[in-house]
Amino acid sequence: EVLKTIQDGDSDELTIKRFTESREKPGALWHIYAAKDTEKIREFLKKVAEEQGQENPVDHDPIHDQSWYLDRSLRKRLHQEYGVQGWAIVQFLGDVVFIPAGAPHQARPRGTVHNLYSCIKVAEDFVSPEHVKHCFWLTQEFRYLSHTHTNHEDKLQV
Repeated sequence: EVLKTIQDGDSDELTIKRFTESREKPGALWHIYAAKDTEKIREFLKKVAEEQGQENPVDHDPIHDQSWYLDRSLRKRLHQEYGVQGWAIVQFLGDVVFIPAGAPHQARPRGTVHNLYSCIKVAEDFVSPEHVKHCFWLTQEFRYLSHTHTNHEDKLQV
């Protein structure tokens, strides 16, 4: 079942070999996208929500709400309609995954990744001098969310 999930997650052949041949234990499957594609992804998610008869309140955001999981068919559609393609990363036991500032990554309602086995997530926000400008932009995005939204606070404290 884990192998099927990794394959359906569009993982590359080296990652699949790492699992099948070396028997390393994968903890999570990540899908990470370039920060420059954020608006295209947001537009796509709103479009899909409308097609499914869901509302798109002004003070909510389909990315920051973490209410979508782009399965294989949605990832394929995102690529075909908007030219957006991300990276599938399988995090094995002992691996660390760094996500650049503002880079959308797969979200589920109760977590940020697709867990393959039991695992613990430790997250830390870090602002590098090279990304301060982008972090200011993210902070402004958070301010437009509803006051009850979990991402409304200024987590980055820029």
